[in-house]
Amino acid sequence: MNTLRKSLGALAVVYALSFYLGALLHTGLAIGPVTEPVVVPAVIVETVCGSALLAGAYGALAGRPWAWTGLRLGPAIALGGVLLGIVAITFGGGQSTPLNDWYHRIIATLLALSLGGALYASRARR
Repeated sequence: MNTLRKSLGALAVVYALSFYLGALLHTGLAIGPVTEPVVVPAVIVETVCGSALLAGAYGALAGRPWAWTGLRLGPAIALGGVLLGIVAITFGGGQSTPLNDWYHRIIATLLALSLGGALYASRARR
């Protein structure tokens, strides 16, 4: 279980960095040729998602007693933020771009898998 905890923690760091990158893009900052429209609510949600993932990653990588709770809550909060973004775009709350659509699909899948791994480990430890 220690290997799974550390692996999920490392993945959470990578996911958090991708959310922070998305937040920077949604502020209007161009990163190389990559640009996204300015969407202030997306910046807020992406920052919260990244922070939740980073907190869970810290717990997992530092071996804190609440590590498994953090590894369940971080991806759950981030997945909720991704689903909120998908719903917002669907109902006209933001501009749909190919990068944004691709990112939402991929990160939702990855977060669901991470959450599933953390939930599995929680059950297996009992």
